[in-house]
Amino acid sequence: MPKARYRVKNWRDYDAALRRRGDLTVWVTPAAMAAWTPPRNNRRGRPQKYSGIAVETGLMLRLAFGRPWRQTEGMLASIMRLLGLDLPVPDHTTFSRRSADLTLAKAVSIASGPVNVVIDSTGLKVFGAGEWQREKHGGKGRRTWRKLHLAADPDTGEILASELTTTEDGDASQVGPLLNQISGPIASVTADGAYDGGPVYRIIAQRDPAAAVIIPPRSTAVPSDNADTAPTQRDRHLRMIQERGRRGWQKAVNYGRRALGEVAMMHYKTVIGRRLHARTLPTQKAEAAAGCKVLNVMTRLGMPVSQHIT
Repeated sequence: MPKARYRVKNWRDYDAALRRRGDLTVWVTPAAMAAWTPPRNNRRGRPQKYSGIAVETGLMLRLAFGRPWRQTEGMLASIMRLLGLDLPVPDHTTFSRRSADLTLAKAVSIASGPVNVVIDSTGLKVFGAGEWQREKHGGKGRRTWRKLHLAADPDTGEILASELTTTEDGDASQVGPLLNQISGPIASVTADGAYDGGPVYRIIAQRDPAAAVIIPPRSTAVPSDNADTAPTQRDRHLRMIQERGRRGWQKAVNYGRRALGEVAMMHYKTVIGRRLHARTLPTQKAEAAAGCKVLNVMTRLGMPVSQHIT
């Protein structure tokens, strides 16, 4: 089977989009300036000096430019000086502490109509001995991983929903939480064979009964008891595979869109990084969600449009 070759059709526009990603022009809206410091709530205790918008701004700058918290603090302070704004900047300890309960970063992207959803997951390193240290000194080394689950729109490349879990959580268990973050109707859900099973089909049917489920059945899959009288989507997939083969089934249901989920994973690891900076799980979840928002901003600037070369 020859390797597929592709050519970028919109290289001029994509090249301009890549340059715009490094643009340091910053806009601060009047609404953001008004909400930068929260009003006093007349409650007991010391009031918060910075709102969630200030913390989220610092978190997104940190991930976009790959800087530690102290350098992010200095970057944001210099931006405020260049803009001539008299707004306080949180220090690095405030950024680190407040990002644990940050909720604004959860809203990744809002779909405007029925969307096709591609679901996939990948691993992100937290901390531990690196590969070079294990090679040099031997030993197993202490490593910790988190699993990043993404729901992407294959038509636009944007990330619609994200979930960060421990390695003990299975991929199929996160289908419901991901779909619940998508506000609009769902046209189809595509995933690999690891998501095959009745529970996933039921979760998708409860979320949107009209949604098409495009998941390859396992090689040991068997039709349901009502396959002849009331076939399910999975039963129809099994019948089509039996008639046309797996290659024919993939072409008929456009299963190739699943690769765009892997593109979203590669995009995250290339731009944001392959490891998490935070140490606690709540802070890591906010970091991953903010990273997805950064990627969506870059995606809206322009993405390559590839054409298959026959």
